Amino acid sequence: MLLTKNDLKRIPVLMLGTAILAFGLFNIHNRTHITEGGVLGATLLLQNWFNITPGITGILIDSVCYILGFRILGKNFLKYALISSAGFSLFYNIFEHLGYMLPDLSNQPLIAAVAGGLFVGVGVGIIVRAGGASGGDDALALILSKVTKRPIAQMYFFTDFVILMLSLTYIPPFKIICSLITVTLSSFLIGKFYDYGKSSQINAAE
Repeated sequence: MLLTKNDLKRIPVLMLGTAILAFGLFNIHNRTHITEGGVLGATLLLQNWFNITPGITGILIDSVCYILGFRILGKNFLKYALISSAGFSLFYNIFEHLGYMLPDLSNQPLIAAVAGGLFVGVGVGIIVRAGGASGGDDALALILSKVTKRPIAQMYFFTDFVILMLSLTYIPPFKIICSLITVTLSSFLIGKFYDYGKSSQINAAE
């Protein structure tokens, strides 16, 4: 994979986004068991319905999303997505080694939902603004946004909402409500970061 000068400028930004995302997912989502929408939620749903391990379905769904991303969004997307995915895995492993750094919010699910949404929204927002994707969720939202011409925030929320509604078949409604708070906030923030990135590029070109 050849890296250009532009790539070298983007990589620190991608790493910043993946670090923020990994920190939030490990310290909040992992600890408080906030339910996810998107690809992760879909893998958990398939495990519950058909007893298929997320280790298989996650790789399959992410692979399909990345292949579609390459075809629809271009080779640069795939390059930045792979860099982002590697960065996320690296930072998540680092935070696992360091241990939890935030107070346990397990008994305060609403606060955990808001805090989790902030970390995901800012982290993923930085990643997609730089042209990357931390996983199949991001790739799918970017693809749907381009195909439908709808704002990326709406596509993130749509995919998460569908999975969360289906997850009511095995997850208590209160947990789903907390997760909806998380995905609503994160979708809004991702959209703001992404739109700001696009407007900055437009202004620079004028």
